[in-house]
Amino acid sequence: MKKVNINEIECGDSVEIEKKMTFEMVKIFSQISEDYNPVHLDKEYASKSRYKKQIIHGMMATSLFSGLFGTELPGEGCVYKSQNIKFKRPIYIGDIVKAVVEVKYISIENKTVGFRTRCLVKDKVVIDGESEIFIP
Repeated sequence: MKKVNINEIECGDSVEIEKKMTFEMVKIFSQISEDYNPVHLDKEYASKSRYKKQIIHGMMATSLFSGLFGTELPGEGCVYKSQNIKFKRPIYIGDIVKAVVEVKYISIENKTVGFRTRCLVKDKVVIDGESEIFIP
């Protein structure tokens, strides 16, 4: 786990992670979130949906941002202040999601850092947003 001092952070700094989204992860996330929507869990139901096959919970992919913030940039001790999210495309079970966070602004006075947050599948943006993080 890293801990980056706010004075060492620069606009444009970024970190990313890639993770394959599995059905096992969807089942666990359903239990955590209490979201048992059959479009996530039932292959037959999902085949008749607008997506034609099972999709993951969008919030499951966005949770990768939290991991990047807490362990990479800014790292230890930071806490979410806000997050906005736009879901642009579905993410299917088996997709490899690349989550990327990029520093957009730094407020030393307020001890906050603003980020652009994106998830991509096959180089296409599936989730786009912005966040603000408190720095310890």
